[in-house]
Amino acid sequence: MSRGYLALVLHAHLPFVRHPEDPTVMEERWLYEAAVGTYLPLLQIFEGLVADGAAFRCTVSLSAPLLSMLSDELLRERCSAHLDRLIELSEKELARTRSEPHYHRLAEMYSDRFRSLRHTWNCHDGNLVRAFGRLQDAGRLEILTSTATHAFFPLLDRNWAALRAQVHTAADLYEKLLGRRATGMWLGECGYIPGVDELLREAAIRYFFVDTHALVFADSAPAYGAHAPVYCPSGVAAFARDVESSRQVWSARDGYPGDPHYREFYRDIGFDLPLDYVGPYVHPGGHRLYTGFKYHAITHDKLHDKWVYDPDAARARAGEHASHFRGERVRQIEDIAPHMDRPPLLVSAYDAELFGHWWFEGPWFINDLLRQIHFDQDVIETITPGDYLDRHPTNQVVTPSASSWGYGGYNEYWLNESNAWIYRHVHMAGERMSELARKFSAPTDIERRALEQAARELLLAQSSDWPFIISTGTTVSYAERRINEHIVRFTRLHEALMRGAVDASFLSDIESKDNIFPDIDYRIYAT
Repeated sequence: MSRGYLALVLHAHLPFVRHPEDPTVMEERWLYEAAVGTYLPLLQIFEGLVADGAAFRCTVSLSAPLLSMLSDELLRERCSAHLDRLIELSEKELARTRSEPHYHRLAEMYSDRFRSLRHTWNCHDGNLVRAFGRLQDAGRLEILTSTATHAFFPLLDRNWAALRAQVHTAADLYEKLLGRRATGMWLGECGYIPGVDELLREAAIRYFFVDTHALVFADSAPAYGAHAPVYCPSGVAAFARDVESSRQVWSARDGYPGDPHYREFYRDIGFDLPLDYVGPYVHPGGHRLYTGFKYHAITHDKLHDKWVYDPDAARARAGEHASHFRGERVRQIEDIAPHMDRPPLLVSAYDAELFGHWWFEGPWFINDLLRQIHFDQDVIETITPGDYLDRHPTNQVVTPSASSWGYGGYNEYWLNESNAWIYRHVHMAGERMSELARKFSAPTDIERRALEQAARELLLAQSSDWPFIISTGTTVSYAERRINEHIVRFTRLHEALMRGAVDASFLSDIESKDNIFPDIDYRIYAT
């Protein structure tokens, strides 16, 4: 019998980016790159484990925006075309590198890789939501979702109707796409404030996740720290991240992904080769982008002085790191277990996109870790939060403290001098949406459509991704544009509804662009 549990949690999320009017918008590539770099490789790993009879349990969080995009026919068609372009580029790379054996070997690796991913895509008809759902139905994954647009709740608590809409809209979408009610929900950025759990209880959600300090600073000290969940007064369970296992992967200084043998993300032929060669595979406007063809190892900090990547050495390191990670979890459990009346739980939660997209070898690491846990030891058992609550239904009741998993543990990344201007607009729109929902109890057909679209625009404006991007200083202009567009569209709909003069042409246009949550019920804002 195992002495402790490991809950591996992979949170997959991207902001809702869909531009039917302009296929050249660079930010739409985030989805295609994540599908090729992370979602398809993870799917292959999980399906390989099932085929080989390696029992495992893993938790995957598919955020509501990501579920929406992976289910959208237009985006699936564009993702498929992206895969085709990668295969085409791999053929060119095979020819270009033929006289350079070290690079040609890597070109062959990429050619085989992209063709394999295309095969997996075709096997599932491009429906990755259904593919992950089948793994859940097979008893290998527990899939949860996020709040509707990954909103950061601690900064939206002046309007609880808006928070309720975030919870129920996401839960309803999950049930529609996966055929069952979600058991867990990922709060955007793990942003928790007391009372949010009541909204989760209303939506039949059993648990959510917090960072460790949410329990450390709870109103009562948890008897088992972060190594067992607690119940909030509502009866919804809060699971805290394990600090030690998180640091071994996330740490910029000590984390596995920084090993010099691993592939360097930032060295890419999209920047290294002449634009007249890579032009068809980057941005039509001539902007250089990452293509996914990367021929160098991390080596050290100097970007232009790198070893040629050796996939065999990197593959071996992934296995060694998986073994080290497993050994550290065994040590951790054996240290903790004598002090508990139940097996200790280690919640190792990460952004899913780390595995494969940012850390190329990450899926190998997960594959080796799960195989080693199944075949090579008997101390650790992989488990999901739902499994744990079924086995151990009695847990301590506390109220976690307000918190997040962002920099500093609280609100700093989402509320600072660069992005504070967002919230007065979002708060006002939320209050107006509640007023509209109460006012229009029996709308005409066009009024109903306008109310539903106003709710979509509000939800999209509330996304935590926009203030986060502004704080990081990456694609700031795009994030600012998105916030402004959604607030302007919401305001125009609000004014038209109040005047009784909805512009049908304008409404149809934005319905075709911001088509997230097709079954949204605007009346949720009236409660």
